[in-house]
This record gives sequence, structure tokens and C-alpha cells, in this order.
Amino acid sequence: MIDSRTHVYGVFGNPVRHSQSPLIHNACFQQHHVNAVYLAFEIKEISKAVAAMRTLDIKGASITIPFKEGIMECLDEIDPDAMDIGAVNTVVNKDGTLIGYNTDYTAAIAPLTPFGIKNKTVCVMGAGGAAQAVAYGIHKAGGALVIINRDKDRGRRLAVKYRADFISMEKINKMNALPADILINTTSIGMRPDVNRSPVPSNLLTSQMIVMDIVYTPLKTKLLSQAEEKGASTIDGLSMFVHQGAAQFNLWTGISPDIQQMRNVIIKGV
Repeated sequence: MIDSRTHVYGVFGNPVRHSQSPLIHNACFQQHHVNAVYLAFEIKEISKAVAAMRTLDIKGASITIPFKEGIMECLDEIDPDAMDIGAVNTVVNKDGTLIGYNTDYTAAIAPLTPFGIKNKTVCVMGAGGAAQAVAYGIHKAGGALVIINRDKDRGRRLAVKYRADFISMEKINKMNALPADILINTTSIGMRPDVNRSPVPSNLLTSQMIVMDIVYTPLKTKLLSQAEEKGASTIDGLSMFVHQGAAQFNLWTGISPDIQQMRNVIIKGV
């Protein structure tokens, strides 16, 4: 029951109405008897959202598109990994001090670990906050990075940061083959309601690839459907989503929730 002692958490993003974060975090609060509620806040200015967080004593926040990089200048402290990545996806309000973390990079690595990452060629599509975290994780795991992005300047900056190769989207659309053992889409292409789009031409997908999409609405994006048709191994966006959410919940409460239970909550709710 919500009362005067209920702590408030939430997700800051735009768009954010599609987010399943309230579903999993509220389920975890109930399961572990934590007097808290998690809400979705579709905002326009991250600085005003952070000011509201301070004023209303919101205890924690998930940060999503397009604010993962911009929020950093609004915080009091930033965890070293988040600082190295250049993006924050989690904020903890510790007695009025707002501390930024990044749980995306470990969450991206977790579902890929069984396939092996070291010395594999990993193509990361995108160069935003999510791509920054994924690239950091792949680099730490010893993968050979290739950055693919529409904005050439931004893509090249990320590639230079990790001594990676860069391929523009313009070039990708003209290629007959993609040099990838693993392909990861970190863009919003294919996200509901834009479900009929894929970030890469289907002819570039092969049965030898591992294809991962961080989009989880829908659970099976057009990219993953095309990859399955080619016989590739696929990893849906829910895999990364629940791992990063579990890490967030632990940062806020000190409790490590059950990953599979979190996944089941979303599958039942969509």
C-alpha cells in the first residue's frame, strides 16, 4: 500500500511510455516487501527532471534515450565505469547526493558470454549512450570492435576511443557482406511502433552470426526475425534489459532479484 513513507523511483526518458521498467521494478518491490513505487516520467529537459528528483526526494532513477549522456553534468558524483563509458543509465539518491552509474555494459556482456567474445569481431550499430556502454563492455571482454553509425563524426569518435574500425550506414547499405561474428543493434530502429524496419539489409546476415538487438518492444524485432530466417543465433533485447534492471535494483536496495522471474514478469505483461 502506498503511504507517506513510500519511496519513489522512476525512469526518465522520451519516449518512455513503452517502457517495461515500471512492471519489473514494481514487481520486485512487492516480492521483496520494499515500500516503494516506480513510475515512468516522459520528460523534455533532463536538468529539470534532476532538479525535481532533488526537490521531491526521488530515491533512484533509470535513465534512457536520449538522456544517458546529457545527465552526467547534472549529477554530484559519477562511478568510474560510467565516467569511462561517457553515459549514465542509473542514478542513486544517497542522502541528497545524486550518484550516476552504468549497468548497461555488464548487462550487454552477460547474454553474450556463453558464445565467447574474446577475439571475435563485434559490430555495434549506433553511437549513442547505449552504444557507448556496449562498446565499453565488448572492449573489456577482448572483442574486436567495429562501429556502424549514420552520423559519421559521432561514429568515428566512438571508434577512435576504442581503436575500432568504423563503417558508415551509407556504406553498409551498399555492402555484400558484413565482417561480423557478432552484430549488436543499439539503435531504436525496429522499436514499436516502427516495427517494420531493420537497421541492416537482410542480405548481410548469415547463419554463422550471433545477432543481438537491445530493442525489446517488440520482443522479436524485424532484425531478429531476419536473422532467424538465415539460421543465425539470436539474443533478444529482454536479455540485456533484465540484467541491467536487476543491477539497478541492487544499487537502490542492496537486493539481488531473480533474473528469470523478472523476465517472466515482462513476458506475461506484454
